[in-house]
Amino acid sequence: MNMAVAGLLAGMGLGFAGYFGGFGAFLLVAALGAVGFVAGRFLDGDLAPGEFFRTRERGDRPR
Repeated sequence: MNMAVAGLLAGMGLGFAGYFGGFGAFLLVAALGAVGFVAGRFLDGDLAPGEFFRTRERGDRPR
């Protein structure tokens, strides 16, 4: 399945949640979808925890 079809299905799911459950259900489905997406990327090996939690050296601080 290509990304366009996956986006279409996700959009339809969010639309149904928003229509039948209201805005709160829409936000819940969107948030859980984002969590599932990130978890899937971790399990596929596309993301590493170090990409989110890296230390900055003294010279990297913005002023």
